Amino acid sequence: MMWFKKTEMPTADSALAGHENPVPISGVHYVNGNTISAPFPEGIEVAYFGMGCFWGAERLFWETTGVYATAVGYGGGFTANATYEEVCTGHTGHTELVLVAYDPHQVSYDKLLSVFWEGHDPTQGMRQGNDVGTQYRSAIYAATDDQLDAAKISRDLYQAQLTSAGYAEISTEIAAAPAFFYAEEYHQQYLAKNPNGYCGIGGTGVSCPIGLETQPDR
Repeated sequence: MMWFKKTEMPTADSALAGHENPVPISGVHYVNGNTISAPFPEGIEVAYFGMGCFWGAERLFWETTGVYATAVGYGGGFTANATYEEVCTGHTGHTELVLVAYDPHQVSYDKLLSVFWEGHDPTQGMRQGNDVGTQYRSAIYAATDDQLDAAKISRDLYQAQLTSAGYAEISTEIAAAPAFFYAEEYHQQYLAKNPNGYCGIGGTGVSCPIGLETQPDR
């Protein structure tokens, strides 16, 4: 019963009320010293990905060439400025997200999509591996219409690859980006601060047929 309770989305009426003020963060990326919140330098674009526990997911992106900065937080739910403890109750509706600030002249959005698809199992619904709950659901939240179109195209292409490999249907939520609420400072770049820390994500081993270009095309 508890498993099903954790995987059931709340409604707007039943979600926790939230808070007026955001949680405090330093605003500086622990790994590269860049800013992790707007305003970003001219030409930097943002993308949002949810792929299970955000600790391991964030590391995949900050290690990707062309990524200016990353940050972790919550989105897709109802509770403003939610805390980690609140998100873990399942009563905020949020999923754990990674904000990716990137230079499109150095890395394409398609490449980021390939990191996303290959970095986790997008067929698992409200969980990722042993991590169970609505906050671990797979999601792509698009900052632009072009990102939204590219995400949907990539989903269909990757679904064909997964189906051939015997996997189920992709459960990834793809939508326009909602409000992003930064997670607490200790979560930011967690695996750089704690090299032996928990990383609950793992891919399917199925290659994504996009993002293979050497130069950005978007």
